[in-house]
Amino acid sequence: MRKIGILLGLAILMAQSNVVCAKSLEDILKEKGVITEADYKEVQNSLPVTYKPGEGISLSTQDGKFRTTIGGMMQLRYTFMGIDDVNNRSNGQKNDSSKMEFKRVKLIVGGNAFTKNLTYNVTLNFSNITGGSTTNGGILENAYVNYRLFNELLVRAGQDKVEFGREWLAPASALEFVDQSHVTSAFTPTYDTGVRLLGKVADGILTYSIAGTGGVGQNTFRATSNNAFSARITVNPFGEMKNSQSDVEYSTKPLLSIGSGFYHTTINKSAAATYENNSLGFAKKNTGWFGINSGMQKFATSEDIDFNMYGFDAAFKWRGLFVTGEYLAGQADGDTSKYTLRAHGFYTQAGYFIIPKSVELAYRYSYLDPNRDVKNDHWIENTVGVSWYIYQHNLKLQADYTNIHKQSAIASTAGSKATDDNQARVQVQLLF
Repeated sequence: MRKIGILLGLAILMAQSNVVCAKSLEDILKEKGVITEADYKEVQNSLPVTYKPGEGISLSTQDGKFRTTIGGMMQLRYTFMGIDDVNNRSNGQKNDSSKMEFKRVKLIVGGNAFTKNLTYNVTLNFSNITGGSTTNGGILENAYVNYRLFNELLVRAGQDKVEFGREWLAPASALEFVDQSHVTSAFTPTYDTGVRLLGKVADGILTYSIAGTGGVGQNTFRATSNNAFSARITVNPFGEMKNSQSDVEYSTKPLLSIGSGFYHTTINKSAAATYENNSLGFAKKNTGWFGINSGMQKFATSEDIDFNMYGFDAAFKWRGLFVTGEYLAGQADGDTSKYTLRAHGFYTQAGYFIIPKSVELAYRYSYLDPNRDVKNDHWIENTVGVSWYIYQHNLKLQADYTNIHKQSAIASTAGSKATDDNQARVQVQLLF
């Protein structure tokens, strides 16, 4: 509790400090309606040095052909995990835990070069280096160039998030809870390197993405003929809806987004319990739908395994209300063994600002079945959360509580009993 108090005190001090930047002349003119949004953007783009909270400091040439923006984010998190049935745990975590960590510490560099149509982004996550070792795919997250032919067609090359799953594509800084659901973590392919075609049609009424990537995940490369394919399409009937959670902006008109995605890759099983080197989220041992089944799989040695995953999602927000849900499913097929492993899961959540633009309450239910042919292996979480948006997503304090129910087949208990662990988290976030 003392650590939670420290976090709360830190957030209050930050809130009371000088977080509100002095308004520029163009800010005042825009607020008074003297200039339009287009005029405001033109003035901003012509300034040699600008700063925007949450996005960083920008350096630009007078003609706007060269611009570099440098920003970053920090998430300081405290987690208490209460373990159920401690004495019967045969493996994994055996005791209650209490830890403080920098969950994410990112440096973000982006901009345009030679023309406003050629943009780039490089994102480094320093929290992926812990104890002198690299975790979660490495320090490099984004590293891509993007060329805009027109709004309906852009070409992107490099490493970026694989477009599969609405919650996965939402920035980690723009989530309604402390972190994404365990269902999203179970199905995400993470980041990958390749080429993508994307665009917006009719001012964002429809958006799409089609990509070919390496197929083994973040900062991991191979020299084989196996690669990955992903595709996503969204429809926004009332106008473009940003892929972020909560309605901290307090939308004056209702916004609805409906999307669907598909992902395919192939991984080789090189030995009895060894797979081709990868950093795919769905293959992680304790959290991925495929990795959770590592002790129950019947794939043959030295065979290729084809993965096909698909998902459907929807989101709605209006006047402080945000509601979203997502269904994800995956299947792995052995080329020679003909063995098939199937999984699916979903989550649904809703949040509402009890104090407009400031304090939000939210609830999430998430369900995962990592092997549809095995009984008693369901993983269910119920989460309640509260968020204080001190300066929108740029400075916020979040807390949530989760009951984590695992049925006996995946609970890791000596007596094969189901468990109900309890998790409490508090997080302070700063974007700069």
